[in-house]
Amino acid sequence: MNTRHTLSVLVENKPGVLTRVTALFARRAFNIHSVAVGPTEDPEISRITLVVDAAEAPLEQVTKQLNKLVNVIKIVALEADTSVQRELLLVKVSATDETRTAVLQLVELFRAHVVDVVTDTVTIEATGSAGKVQALLTALAPYGIKEIVQSGAVAISRGSRSLSERVSAERALRRA
Repeated sequence: MNTRHTLSVLVENKPGVLTRVTALFARRAFNIHSVAVGPTEDPEISRITLVVDAAEAPLEQVTKQLNKLVNVIKIVALEADTSVQRELLLVKVSATDETRTAVLQLVELFRAHVVDVVTDTVTIEATGSAGKVQALLTALAPYGIKEIVQSGAVAISRGSRSLSERVSAERALRRA
């Protein structure tokens, strides 16, 4: 049975790395639910956050293959209870004079923000867990969702120790 897994992959910030990483999952016919990539505190390193649907054993095999890629520095599976995971949502909702107040109350209830207002539409920005984002969309659906743009998940482990510190410590051990 496939379950959803969040992987945090530190890679060298070089052209083509994202393509090689995602191609490994595609070759194994894994469904990549979302991909988010961006720079880290080190400009030479990027972090790829992948959310994939996969069974445990095949995912372990792909992780081993990822570790063999030259530009991959570190891979960590992030569990929901030991990490903070967020998604960004922009949603355009119909809002007439009669429904605007109700829509704005939902925005406040979900701690979202209105980022654009026109005569018949309100554009809302929300960040949160996948569950919160989905709950907001469900609540807004009766008013008429005109357009949705949603980012992939970004995730970071809880606590004071960073993934970069783990990599630095491992590199220091290898040198010693």
